[in-house]
Amino acid sequence: MFRFPLAGLIAAGALALSSCAGTPPVQTQQGVAGAAVQAALPDRVILISIDGFRPDYMGKGQTPVLDGLVAGGAFGPMRPSFPSVTFPNHYTLVTGLHPDHHGVVANRFTDAQLGVFTMASKESGFWAQGEPIWVTAEKAGVRTGTMFWPGSEVEIHGVRPSQWAPFDQGMPGDARVDRLLSWLDLPTDQRPRLETLYFDIVDTAGHRNGPDGPETRAAAASVDASIGRLIEGLKARGLYDRTLLVVVSDHGMAATSPDRVVWIDDIIDPAALKIGYGGAVLTADPAPGREAEVQQKLVGRHPHMECWNKADVPARLVYGSNPRVGQIVCMVETGWLTATRDRPVTRPGGAHGYDNQAPEMAAIFIAHGPGVVVGRRLSDLDSVDVQPFLARMLGLTAPAGDGRPEDTLAVTRP
Repeated sequence: MFRFPLAGLIAAGALALSSCAGTPPVQTQQGVAGAAVQAALPDRVILISIDGFRPDYMGKGQTPVLDGLVAGGAFGPMRPSFPSVTFPNHYTLVTGLHPDHHGVVANRFTDAQLGVFTMASKESGFWAQGEPIWVTAEKAGVRTGTMFWPGSEVEIHGVRPSQWAPFDQGMPGDARVDRLLSWLDLPTDQRPRLETLYFDIVDTAGHRNGPDGPETRAAAASVDASIGRLIEGLKARGLYDRTLLVVVSDHGMAATSPDRVVWIDDIIDPAALKIGYGGAVLTADPAPGREAEVQQKLVGRHPHMECWNKADVPARLVYGSNPRVGQIVCMVETGWLTATRDRPVTRPGGAHGYDNQAPEMAAIFIAHGPGVVVGRRLSDLDSVDVQPFLARMLGLTAPAGDGRPEDTLAVTRP
């Protein structure tokens, strides 16, 4: 598991990050005890994801609610897992496993037995290599409610959330908040103690307009207002002071341009490849009979891209051992895209999926509520650290994963 320290929040609208390499052993949930760890547990935890939200979207006047949560709680820029795309990283956040270990290895991939996975797939077997926190909670008798989250519509290990809703991209943010709040109006013994809430409009705006577009800033402001609505709803119900809010994102966003394209046709005949996933990261299998050609022409370094056989993917990326990963994995330079001449890139925009060390890919972690140290700043957070933190704050024993529970001890340490 590769880690490098992330330092700083926002300085003049820019990310401040520093890095160094290290490969600590995988930790388990066990052995993390003591008075510092046993902070008073909140009555409930609400995990909020803002898809595609970069740390430097805050602090610029559009996000007063999030800025207030940072000021009154703990914050750390957070490194996503590779590839830095939506479904793999959302499942990482709730399982504590890198995509290579929980099996949702891309937004689209092929499983030898189950077939092709897409973001609309509902087959539970695609998700069975990991255990999301809501399954852990339900097994322990803790009721959960998922107001959208990748995987939450599927029965996993025979378990579903007590309350859940099928994803509806057209549902406005305020309506999502109101649905979640309605579950807290149920009789006490039916209320979820763990809830998830998901917003996608910042990611959508970032793809269409780039991370610096006014539309992206407006989307961030809209989500900020919806989180403010959630807070006011909790206060109106007398629940706010005993609720832990954990706000995360799955990845950041980098600006792209038609002038920054790696043309696959200029490297190899696209017909030699069965492309599983493309764009900011490329995974592919050789077409039958063209294996030698792929090895000769594609594997290796190219301008703005490097391709490996899956067994040779750098260890720091924690990617390539799962059978669902394509035989060839290509990492593209941040801000560049792969494309073929018959499907060109025609306009500027934004993308993610790049090296998880890239500052543009950094995600956010905010914790605010009971027991959280006000003003705490964390410098070495990884997306696999979120699930152990959630489990600790819910008083649950979760399956061993890739996260280090000690990385988030300072959030609640006196």
